Amino acid sequence: MNDTSKKPFSKDIILLDNVEEVIENITAQMRKDTFQRLHRMGGVIGISGGIDSSVCMALAAKAYGPEKCLGVMLPEQDSSGDSETLARELADKFGVKSILENITGALSGFKCYERRDEAVARVFPEYDPATYKMKIGIKQSGLYTNLPPVFNLTIIDADGNEKEERLPAKDYLQIVAASNFKQRSRMSMLYYHAEAMHYVVVGTPNKHEKEQGFFVKYGDGGADIMPIGQLYKTQVYQIAEYMGVPQGIIDRTPTTDTYTAEQTQEEFFYQMPHQLMDIYWYGYENGYDPAEVAEVMGETEDHVKAMFVNFERKYKTTEYLRLPPIREYYNGNI
Repeated sequence: MNDTSKKPFSKDIILLDNVEEVIENITAQMRKDTFQRLHRMGGVIGISGGIDSSVCMALAAKAYGPEKCLGVMLPEQDSSGDSETLARELADKFGVKSILENITGALSGFKCYERRDEAVARVFPEYDPATYKMKIGIKQSGLYTNLPPVFNLTIIDADGNEKEERLPAKDYLQIVAASNFKQRSRMSMLYYHAEAMHYVVVGTPNKHEKEQGFFVKYGDGGADIMPIGQLYKTQVYQIAEYMGVPQGIIDRTPTTDTYTAEQTQEEFFYQMPHQLMDIYWYGYENGYDPAEVAEVMGETEDHVKAMFVNFERKYKTTEYLRLPPIREYYNGNI
């Protein structure tokens, strides 16, 4: 039965009514948590030219003052050159000092690229990282079928010719585990600078990344505060527009910037544009009847029900990522 106390479902239901008020509330809480609870003097943010890290920097500059913020660019050999250009533009816009820490050497030391390429070559023996690009992505979608997603591996040669194969679980896990060195190495560097300056690490995951598990545990999930962790992507864009984040960042298609071939977040993980996903997720987590959501969105009720099942599966299967270390093993009464 529908909850009659809820407002009617609509496509605009997730839009912030008062962006300025939300910004003031977030930045006030950032100051309180950083200065009073954590007893730190400012914030360090990893900046990549993406919308989430850009909004986090804008919020930090407002919360602490730009002189108490540090933006750290953390490229590696697979990173897009646009990321550094946009990150520098962002830092300049908000008057925040920025530095560059290239983590390619650290990743090579961890054998990140070697371990990843070893798994790719098991699927495509002809794969050579010097001449091929690669990416993984969801091809068999569970979005409308109530089935878990299936990942494919794509390699692209120097002439742009593509090959694609279903990715066996063992190889998928090895590629992801190796790639996760990137986020974990970045987290380590951010904490170096934060500890050296007595600052907090400002985490950049948004609501969907946090609740659907699109982050690396102790990687981009490792931070002291997460100011946009309760915001839908659409709301992050609203704040970006209001605060004057450079238009090039706002217009940029969200990417993973993880693999050598270009890849969108939609292709790799979310399976739909954030503008739609935000609305459906709101309906799911606030208990709206799938029939009501379907009518508003021009979708079938069965498809909406399947999406809700998909959301629930993602939340449950990624709970491991959100859990802190389990410590309840001895209560002192043995």
